[in-house]
Amino acid sequence: MKRIVGKAVVVPRPNIDTDQIIPARFLRTTVRKGLGAALFADRPELLQGQAGTILVAGENFGCGSSREHAPWALLDAGFRAVISPSIADIFRSNAVKNGLVPVQIAATFAPGTEIAIDLESCTVECEGRSYAFTLDPFARHCLIHEIDELGYLLAAEEEIAAFEAKR
Repeated sequence: MKRIVGKAVVVPRPNIDTDQIIPARFLRTTVRKGLGAALFADRPELLQGQAGTILVAGENFGCGSSREHAPWALLDAGFRAVISPSIADIFRSNAVKNGLVPVQIAATFAPGTEIAIDLESCTVECEGRSYAFTLDPFARHCLIHEIDELGYLLAAEEEIAAFEAKR
């Protein structure tokens, strides 16, 4: 996935924590499918009937406890990226490991606006404007190639076996 193009769903409130993203009562499963229905279950007003694939959030998005279910729920609900001026470190890490693109930029977008995120150039394009963002090089590689850390290692299985055989 080199490029994501989608409509903005705007949740401009700061400090949206992982319990608001997916309440604790939905954490009893290790199955990702179906968690999108629980997204913002206790805060449905946050989405206000918006539809899109890029969540644009306020400051400090994904704060709170570590919860892989949060990116799972966002992905299952159809989101492919989150844009925020600041994203909690543990949420950003969980997002990348699960294929959700975390974009940290200070920009505002209107609901329904079409946004393009280019992972190769690390830019966000919208209405003739361009915003640069940064991603850890390894995270960027994994997101572009749609693999996780294990997938990265498995792709090098032959090289690893050859190295081990020489030892």
